[in-house]
Amino acid sequence: MKRILFVCHGNICRSPMAEYIMKQLVREQGREQEFLIDSCAVSTEEIGNDIYPPAKRILKEKNIPFEKHKARQITREDFADFDYIVCMDEYNLRWLRNIARSYVCQPQYEKKISLMMQWAGEDREVADPWYTGNFEKTYNDLYRACQAMLLEVGS
Repeated sequence: MKRILFVCHGNICRSPMAEYIMKQLVREQGREQEFLIDSCAVSTEEIGNDIYPPAKRILKEKNIPFEKHKARQITREDFADFDYIVCMDEYNLRWLRNIARSYVCQPQYEKKISLMMQWAGEDREVADPWYTGNFEKTYNDLYRACQAMLLEVGS
């Protein structure tokens, strides 16, 4: 089983969008039993909160099913349990690496961590729609990167 964890600042916009996009792509291939897909935050600011309403709206518009969500912060166990830990931007990547060092202090976990758009062959961040208001652009970036990731890790 391949285990993928998407990470953003609060786990209410980008990372749950990526989680549900990837789950849909996997479902379309009939491969749900081959993957464990989840999302979390680096911060504690939104713990327990559902997906941000505009993020829900774009998922609905794109026919991406989602369920009741509770934002959570990454845990020590996540670093061991997931094969891929995919971050949305450089700031969260730095925060994630600091958390990893404080939890596990083991360099092999560094190999699991990547930036989302790297999967699509791009050296840039997924813009945070909380600030930009552009949920369509964020969705398009996430969808493209999830497709590329599934092609690479799913074979």
